[in-house]
Formats: sequence, structure tokens, C-alpha cells
Amino acid sequence: MAYHADSSDLDVKEVLTWDGFGVASRELAQTIVDSGFEPEIIIAVARGGLLPAGALSYTMGVKLSDAINVEFYTDVAETLPDPVLLEPLLDVESISNRRLLVVDDVADSGRTLHLVLDLLRKYGAEVRSAVLYGKSRSEISPDYVWKHTDDWIVFPWSAEPPVTKSK
Repeated sequence: MAYHADSSDLDVKEVLTWDGFGVASRELAQTIVDSGFEPEIIIAVARGGLLPAGALSYTMGVKLSDAINVEFYTDVAETLPDPVLLEPLLDVESISNRRLLVVDDVADSGRTLHLVLDLLRKYGAEVRSAVLYGKSRSEISPDYVWKHTDDWIVFPWSAEPPVTKSK
């Protein structure tokens, strides 16, 4: 079962609503388009980057998309020792020498994004990164960031526990 990080006991947190997500997606897309970068493929860092990547795909008119599965966070402020790639693995043959936009929800430690960017660059791809939120402690600076915060972020897609079977 998918794990839900309960942040209800945190006094200070950044809360992104569904409406706010719509605004953030459009503004982030505008920043990317205005930069002149034209990705051929948008790669989501699953799971957190799936919805932002989908929104950017539609907003920017980029039809090709894929996902790479990485696990790092296990709870609020708790991580595995290192980010781990999970199967199914990305088809790296099809992305060789292409222009890629890697999308995640947040660059927190930056370690997940760093792992993905390094992997994709090994295949000759021109890779840029976009996140909704960037944190000052991130070991890398994403190319495109909608907003900076150092607070815990509550995203609309993970604000509630997973749905379970009705009784």
C-alpha cells in the first residue's frame, strides 16, 4: 500500500491547493517557454513529479512523456540512506541525444534530482530540470523553480491518506 506522510502535527508548512497547482503549473511553464528551451520529452520523477510533469506536458504542448521511478522519502523528514531507482526502468535508448525536461514536485535535498540528471546525461541527452518548489539545502539548483521555501510542503495529491475499501 502507498504510504501517506502525515504532516498534521507540523505548525509551519507550505500548503499548495489544487487551484494553486493550476497557477503554479502555468507560471512554471511560462518561465520555461520564455527561456527558449524546447524539450522533446518530459520525464516525470515518480511519484511526486507525475502530476507536475503531466500539467507541464499539456501546458507546453509537449506530447512525449515518460517517468522514472525513484524512492527516497519514507515519511515527513525521513529518507532512505540514498535515492534508489525502482523498476520499471526508463527506456534510456529512446532518450539518447534528445532534449529532456525532468520534472519533480520539489528539490529538497536535491539528491533524487541529481541522480536522475546524472543518469540521463550519460546517454547524451540535453537535460534541464523543473520543480514546483526549491529548497535552500538542495545540493543542486534546478533550472526552473516556481517557488522557494524551506518549509514542509503539503501537495494537494498527497494531503489526504490513500483511499481504502469502504466497509
